[in-house]
Amino acid sequence: MVATLADKGFDLPNECLVMEVCNSRQAAEVLGMDMSLNMALPCRISTYEDHGKTWIGMVQPTAQLSLISDDPRITEAARAVEQTLKEIIDSAA
Repeated sequence: MVATLADKGFDLPNECLVMEVCNSRQAAEVLGMDMSLNMALPCRISTYEDHGKTWIGMVQPTAQLSLISDDPRITEAARAVEQTLKEIIDSAA
């Protein structure tokens, strides 16, 4: 992200990296249930530096997808994805 913004003339004071994370099977299942969810995919994990500390985080898929759909099948899929993303983040910490 820092390089992308720098290429456009905007410098950030800190490092920032946004990684798009996708499980193709789960994405296909979710989009098969509700194509409007495409605007929330893929999920992202972000790392950034602030005051000499490195932070890692995400927008929770359960919260994000609940803004678009109240289908319980979507909620369950979001929970599964969220758990996997939390495991990825926890293993990096």
